[in-house]
Amino acid sequence: MPMSKEFADRLFSRLPAIADHFGTPFHIYDETGIRATANSLKSVFSGLQAEFREFFAVKALPNPRIMEIMLEEGFGFDCSSIPELVLSRSVGARGEHIMFTSNNTTGQDFEAAIADGGSILNLDDITLIEKLPTVPELISFRYNPGPQRTGNEIIGNPVEAKYGVSTDQIEDAYRIMRDKGTKRFGIHTMLVSNELNYSYMVETVEMLLSLIDSLSESAGIDFEFINMGGGLGVAYHPEDEPLDISSMGKEITALFDRYRSRRSRIPALFMESGRYMTAPHGVLVTRAINRKNIYRKYIGVDSCMSALMRPGMYGAYHHIDVLGKSPETDPTETVDVVGALCENIDKFAVQRSLPKIDMGDLLIIQDTGAHGHAMGFNYNARLRPQELLLRSDGTVERIRRGETMEDYFATLDFPPDRLKL
Repeated sequence: MPMSKEFADRLFSRLPAIADHFGTPFHIYDETGIRATANSLKSVFSGLQAEFREFFAVKALPNPRIMEIMLEEGFGFDCSSIPELVLSRSVGARGEHIMFTSNNTTGQDFEAAIADGGSILNLDDITLIEKLPTVPELISFRYNPGPQRTGNEIIGNPVEAKYGVSTDQIEDAYRIMRDKGTKRFGIHTMLVSNELNYSYMVETVEMLLSLIDSLSESAGIDFEFINMGGGLGVAYHPEDEPLDISSMGKEITALFDRYRSRRSRIPALFMESGRYMTAPHGVLVTRAINRKNIYRKYIGVDSCMSALMRPGMYGAYHHIDVLGKSPETDPTETVDVVGALCENIDKFAVQRSLPKIDMGDLLIIQDTGAHGHAMGFNYNARLRPQELLLRSDGTVERIRRGETMEDYFATLDFPPDRLKL
């Protein structure tokens, strides 16, 4: 759906001055909206008679200033690489406020994960046990239920997914760690991505609660937490119904209440949303610089897939506003909005009806607050743009400068190193 009226009101009147001061293109994020989403997530689980914690998925928006906001809201971080660990620790997160969920993990990765205050190790495969440099007090495994569940169209069939420990291995995984001396246990799964049907999440929690009952008996262990993963969806299309997070919270809380009535203890509930937390609270602002009329009409802008690859890679829809113009009151035309890459998929919109665009107009490409800048790349030596933060006090702060040619060439500057065979 189009960005919230509150975000638009805070941003649109300021955009000409912001663009003049910082130049285009840029991603800009709304602190007020991010904090509001954080509070709404905490609110829907406020009746849970157990600890609740969100671990922000760093991969969605790996910027320290955004991560500081998450930490201030009481959230932890979900990491899958050493640089993400370093970023999380740089803003003050330590120990069990970091979940390290990786796949095809190296020994070096594990060394970093247990260093500098440590983290919760969430192992993706039973064979990774042998790579652990030490036996942790707390361990989690990522569970793949295989044919017992279906993922959504983005994650796909769990049987075909590279992630997680299979059903026939999961009990052995916990037995091995128990026998090695691990005392505390958690479990994680992730079956959907960008899902707008909250029932998927409720069913996942129900599955995990049933599974820990079984594993507790068979392996003789107790579980401190279940992690329902991420996957909370964003309504990118105007006609999409938003995720009903209130109903999700009520039904999951009811599951926990029933669990508590038959068990002496209940686990904490963890989750690891990234997209849901930031995507609707960020936009890519770019300027129209060219018009081309051949078999189609094209509007060329001063950004490209290096700033937002989702439309080209997935055919993903991102709503576009033209600043100061409305399809309800201004003439419209059908255009492709394109960047400058030597790739025909470098398109932000295909055959989109938009108000007639003049050169110099500012285009606001919406819902880029997750997997926008983070998925950028440098094909054609195109450089990723700056990131800005619209603060709750109305000021605008640059939180990442745009890349330069010096950045691009930096990895070519190194001492000669040759191996003669």
